[in-house]
Amino acid sequence: MEGKEQDVSLGANKYAERQPIGTAAQSQDDGKDYQEPPPAPLFEPSELTSWSFYRAGIAEFVATFLFLYITVLTVMGVLRSPTKCQSVGIQGIAWAFGGMIFALVYCTAGISGGHINPAVTFGLFLARKLSLTRALFYIVMQVLGAIAGAGVVKGFEGKTRFGALNGGANFVAPGYTKGDGLGAEIVGTFVLVYTVFSATDAKRSARNSHVPILAPLPIGFAVFLVHLATIPITGTGINPARSLGAAIIFNKDLGWDDHWIFWVGPFIGAALAALYPQVVIRAIPFKSK
Repeated sequence: MEGKEQDVSLGANKYAERQPIGTAAQSQDDGKDYQEPPPAPLFEPSELTSWSFYRAGIAEFVATFLFLYITVLTVMGVLRSPTKCQSVGIQGIAWAFGGMIFALVYCTAGISGGHINPAVTFGLFLARKLSLTRALFYIVMQVLGAIAGAGVVKGFEGKTRFGALNGGANFVAPGYTKGDGLGAEIVGTFVLVYTVFSATDAKRSARNSHVPILAPLPIGFAVFLVHLATIPITGTGINPARSLGAAIIFNKDLGWDDHWIFWVGPFIGAALAALYPQVVIRAIPFKSK
């Protein structure tokens, strides 16, 4: 019996009581068991001679190409159906966008970080998660991938049908103002980029966080939910590359009239989402050195 009591005592000391979910996030940083990555430099010339830099850009191009191909083709299928009951409908479009982000972030996160969106890249750049050199390269590759993806869809659908179905381009729907569209893009992008920051937070891998998470899942789900909410307003941009790629291939006034909204809105939303975790949640500027 004495031996059993000793075993129980040793076990209790070896496996400390787990902290309830949520309390770890309220603790101070003293004695933290996670490692924050150092801030990325503004310019990193050595990246330009590294194959991993160009490999990451290629991954962003391919991922954004596949993203536009699947999602715009899904939009085309819904719009060409005589009734919504004969298609996947708005819910199916939202699932296509969210599901592709989940799959593509999962596939490319280890190569490029799985941005697939200039707004995400911009937000991470503001938080000093990557250099300006890499951010600009990613955005260029994302835009090129989006143009290629939308172009392939146009090849499948044909010029006449593609134009008649608005080419998957984003625009403010009738009955809404430009202010409505801008607000929807700001809030929608905030939801996405805030989810990105939360899902990739260094504390997620900390020993005492007890919030295990597969980062691509909440990111894809955030995209799905935002599309459900804002497809009736703007067709849901929250991704300037997606909006620009579709607008260039569609190339009609409808796709260009409100196009500025799909850059200004996402970039404002991304900036707010980058600021919120650093200033409000962690209060980094107010911590004593």
